[in-house]
Formats: sequence, C-alpha cells, structure tokens
Amino acid sequence: MALLLGAADAMAHGVTQGDKGYIQEVTGVKLLPFIYLGAKHMMTGYDHILFLFGVIFFLYRLKDIGLYVSLFAIGHSTTMILGVYFNVGINAFLIDAIIGLSVVYKALDNLGAFQRWFGFQPDTRAATLVFGLFHGFGLATKILEYEISPDGMVPNLLAFNVGVELGQLLALAVILIGMSYWRRTAGFVRHAYTANVAMMCAGFVLVGMQLAGYVVFHV
Repeated sequence: MALLLGAADAMAHGVTQGDKGYIQEVTGVKLLPFIYLGAKHMMTGYDHILFLFGVIFFLYRLKDIGLYVSLFAIGHSTTMILGVYFNVGINAFLIDAIIGLSVVYKALDNLGAFQRWFGFQPDTRAATLVFGLFHGFGLATKILEYEISPDGMVPNLLAFNVGVELGQLLALAVILIGMSYWRRTAGFVRHAYTANVAMMCAGFVLVGMQLAGYVVFHV
C-alpha cells in the first residue's frame, strides 16, 4: 500500500525535490531557469506525452498535426497560467485522474469505440482543447502547492510556459520520427490496435492509482 501511494503521489504532476526547492525559494525574474523547468516537465510528463501520442496517432498531414497540437497547447497554457495567477487549484489526485481519463478517451477514440457503442463521433478538436485545459490545471495545482513567489511570478510563469511548449515540440518531433518509420511497416495497422489498447490500459492504471491516493488521503 505504501508503494502504491508513493507512486500515486509521484504521478500527481510531480516535480523533483531539487526543482521543488528551487520553485519555493527563488524570487525575482528567472527566465532561463523557468524555461528549463517547463521543458523538463513536458519531456518527463508521460501523461502529457501519452495523450499527445494518442492525438497524433492517425494524423498524417502536418496541417492537422499543427492544429491539434495548438489546441492542446492553448488549453494547457491557459489554465496553467491563470490557475496559478488567480490561485485556483484542484485536488492533485482528482485532476490527475481526469488526465488519466483523457488518455483512455483518446485510445477509445482511436479504436472507433464511440461510433460502435453509441453511434456518434465526439468532436475531436473540442475534446483536445478541453483535455488540454485539464492538463494545465494539473500543473497549476502542483505549482500552487510549492507557493511560487509573487515577485516575478508572471514573467516566470510565461517563461515556464515557453519551456513547456519547447518541450512539447521536442517530444512531438521524437514521436513523429518514430511514427513515420512505424507507419511504413507492413504490420502497422495490425499493431495499431494493440498499441491503443495498451494506451487505454495505461490510462486506466493512472486513474486507479490517483483515485486510490485520493481515497486514502481524503476519505
């Protein structure tokens, strides 16, 4: 149980102890360090990367990829910055459970489950934007827990967001390179089903871990 709770807490948009201490102690405008922290968060935030992977899984045109990634970035940036600035946070376990559900949703969408089960296709662009808002709230909640200094907060938050977007672009480049090779293989269509089922299972694991942590600490 202790291992489970430790893992759940670590997945609640965790930041390393060194980064946590820096955020808590630093004052004044520190643009480059916060750009680094933002990029590091995105590159190591596997919940973000899983969702992004699902979003672009069946997108082939750069125009479409750019649209969906931009929608996710707009949502993520908006709630992260406004959430911290206006001191609006959500319980870390609950918001990360919702983020886990975003991974489940995208996997099911890629599998065509909504059309088969309910006879309709959700608006994928709207869903990407909405889940981007939740992803941003997850990070805002964690930053608020670390009590970022009001001295230089706005420039530092903007710098952090720039870092997040740079990290997202780097992660996206790696995913696209890997996908471009995978799509050329004969078994892509067959393995695509398995990959999305695995992604769905990973999302359910994230949800279960976070809900378990919430129950233990808040019920």
